[in-house]
Amino acid sequence: MEWEDEWWALDKAQHLLACLLITLLVAALAGRSRHAFLRRRSAAIGSVASLFAGAAKEAGDEIGLWRSAGGSAKDAVADLLGVVLALIVIDLWRRWVRSTRRRRDEDEGFSMV
Repeated sequence: MEWEDEWWALDKAQHLLACLLITLLVAALAGRSRHAFLRRRSAAIGSVASLFAGAAKEAGDEIGLWRSAGGSAKDAVADLLGVVLALIVIDLWRRWVRSTRRRRDEDEGFSMV
């Protein structure tokens, strides 16, 4: 693993964006599952899939599958940051959907209480 690469390099942004998108995509797919246990854990499933993809990329870099200087711990940090940002987006989305449903139910005069 390397630490000599730049923190503000283009590949760090690519790692962050890729992990963010993988997390969001897999979480969205899991959230549409007919299985309740997958829907309840969709964010975790997306996170694991994304981190696995990032780790596989770094392992491939380290053993020389792709042209690169080797695996980078800074790339792994960028991967992790992408997952964290995706989890924030998922949480904000869920809160927004919940409040929208609540407002709609109140407007219709329907209450579960």
